[in-house]
Amino acid sequence: MKDVKLSDYTFKGIEHGEIADLRTLDASDKNRILYAGVDLDACDGSAVFMHMDQSTVHCESRDPGVELLDIKVAMKRYDGLPEYAWKLVPADKDEFTRNVAENVHGGYFIRTKPGAKIAKPVQSCLFLKAEKAGQNVHNIVVVEEGSELHIMTGCSTAHSTTSAAHLGITEYYVKKGGKLTFTMIHNWGQNATVRPRSVGVVEEGGVFQSNYVLLNPVGTLQMYPAIHLNGRGGVARFNSVIVTPEGSHVDSGNRVILNAPDTRCEIISRTITTGGVNIARGHIAGHAVPCRGHLECKGLILGGGQSLAVPELDATVEGVELSHEAAVGKIAQDEIEYLMARGMDEAEATSTIVRGFLNVDIMGLDGPLAKAIQEQVEKIDANAM
Repeated sequence: MKDVKLSDYTFKGIEHGEIADLRTLDASDKNRILYAGVDLDACDGSAVFMHMDQSTVHCESRDPGVELLDIKVAMKRYDGLPEYAWKLVPADKDEFTRNVAENVHGGYFIRTKPGAKIAKPVQSCLFLKAEKAGQNVHNIVVVEEGSELHIMTGCSTAHSTTSAAHLGITEYYVKKGGKLTFTMIHNWGQNATVRPRSVGVVEEGGVFQSNYVLLNPVGTLQMYPAIHLNGRGGVARFNSVIVTPEGSHVDSGNRVILNAPDTRCEIISRTITTGGVNIARGHIAGHAVPCRGHLECKGLILGGGQSLAVPELDATVEGVELSHEAAVGKIAQDEIEYLMARGMDEAEATSTIVRGFLNVDIMGLDGPLAKAIQEQVEKIDANAM
């Protein structure tokens, strides 16, 4: 992993005022954010949040079943959120968590009402516009008992921003019978430094579903979110699609700890390197029976670069069922020949395989968002040729 000097970035004094109507943002900025999965012209979510550089500029809940506050407002209103703040991610874990703990710029506090089934996603955007800006955010999500919520988070730099740093802490709490779907799409710049630190806890019968997409360049990104399934029947699923072009260095993965009976998890990772470095990690730990977990890491190398898969299975009690499948390399020749035998030429066959490998349909994107993501996939496909 590339060395990071936080002193290279400015973590103070880059603030913005409130933006009442996000449709008034520059067209260039809205387009960048659209490619991070958030359509600011529509803004039809159950709640909408935007943090720009070092300020929360928009925070609006439109559904009585969802509470949305800037994290600093929530900390004041709820006496420091003693049940939730820094309970899962230690403030002194590393230099990045310490930097956030000492100088939180903002972030969101999202909490559902018990039993609420939120029909529309909460839309969140974390945006870096100023050159050399450092951004410290702390997010807390609480899905109360029996409720369901989908959060769509887009993280992006402006088109003109060549270098910036994003440090993000996120803590998830899924209560008994709750369900959280968390979709995150990154659209960073070529020299961006990105250090998310995320941990979640799922109680009895709860479900945590994570979807992650990175299709564009990033300077250096390191993240390893972890979910603890602490209640009987808890479920965690991770789906990741990552592309690392030349100059990008990505070290990412997912970790699930099965701490209760009848828990299960699935981690699915798809990576393509077109000249960059991609390290795909996965860790499933089984500490109760019965429990089941499956880890799948598949990587393609198209045009150079490095792809490293690091799967780990850890069982501490008899009867745990854990499995993994890992594969790294080029497109299999027999797959190309199979499609060519059905009338495609070699380029068409390769293109079809790449598009299928990067399929994000499972993430449920629709409308302009799906179109924007598909355009990115087609660009990657064309470059692979």
